[in-house]
Amino acid sequence: MIETDITKMFGIKHPIFGAPMGPFYTTELTIAVSEAGGCGTLSHTNLFGKISVAEMKKNMLHVIEHTDKPFGFNIRTARMQPDAQTLCRQIPKFIMSNPKLKEQVRYAITSAGTARMLQGSKAYQKLKAKSEIKNFHVAPAFWLAGKCVDAGVDGLVVTGTEGGGHQAYEKIGLLVLLQQIKQQYPDFPIIACGGLANGFGLASALAAGAGAIAMGSRFIASIESEFHERYKAVVPPAKATDTTLVTGFLAPIRLWNNNYTAHHGLVGSKQEKIAEEEELSLEDLIEDQKYYEMIYDGKIEDGAVPLGQSIGAINSLEHVKDIIETIVSDAEIHLKKAVSYIK
Repeated sequence: MIETDITKMFGIKHPIFGAPMGPFYTTELTIAVSEAGGCGTLSHTNLFGKISVAEMKKNMLHVIEHTDKPFGFNIRTARMQPDAQTLCRQIPKFIMSNPKLKEQVRYAITSAGTARMLQGSKAYQKLKAKSEIKNFHVAPAFWLAGKCVDAGVDGLVVTGTEGGGHQAYEKIGLLVLLQQIKQQYPDFPIIACGGLANGFGLASALAAGAGAIAMGSRFIASIESEFHERYKAVVPPAKATDTTLVTGFLAPIRLWNNNYTAHHGLVGSKQEKIAEEEELSLEDLIEDQKYYEMIYDGKIEDGAVPLGQSIGAINSLEHVKDIIETIVSDAEIHLKKAVSYIK
């Protein structure tokens, strides 16, 4: 067994987290990851015109019906995410009202925007004072890590540009980011994310100073995940070069190469993105979201299909339990070998 500051912080057996994959549903996946000894994460979901607060509450109740293990949830705090502040107020209150949720919801991961929004919620402050919950914020850039630390978060999810989904404009790889951030904040709790899919990845991240890893693409390609079978089937034969960065709803986003990416460019800076947003109408935003909804019908050729470069290291669809156990056992072998180099 591998024990780290992160496994002890969250009371989990293995240093493996499910990456948040909003706007998609990850409810069954959350249960599977937590049951297997990791920490599952409910995504910030608002597809098909559904209200995100109601969906989050429903998903949380479903999780505690099927596992008694710790799990987490994600809130995207971006300027383009109008429901973020409501979630930051309402979800902590909901957790406080349910003893089982208060016990099991240990991980609040905020992303894609300010690290101060959840920290500034009075409801969250009350929850934190009376529970074991910890707030980590996604840091895909070195400058953002400093803002997160100053905001008072409990830890960072350091995310390299290799990962699927929304990324930073700086396009810095995970290993470089880990070096930068650990050099500046050597004792700060860190979960590594982006391009990780096997025991080599876990061992490398731990050796570089992370206390755990988070995976998205590896768990998409699992038996338990809710994603369409055609989406899952993309992964095993794919190469690491089969993804690209395009302009997403919130920032650059890494997607699988298809008809959608072929017709979407990539803005070069945050300033360009803000200028582009000012030209968008509500109808434009609704139309773009439909491309993400399309993958629930298996329309992977034309829909937006988030996947990271780690798909080049994934060769099969497996049960979550087997994925986690294999990664951990392989990482133990690699870490022991690394220790043997020290004389």
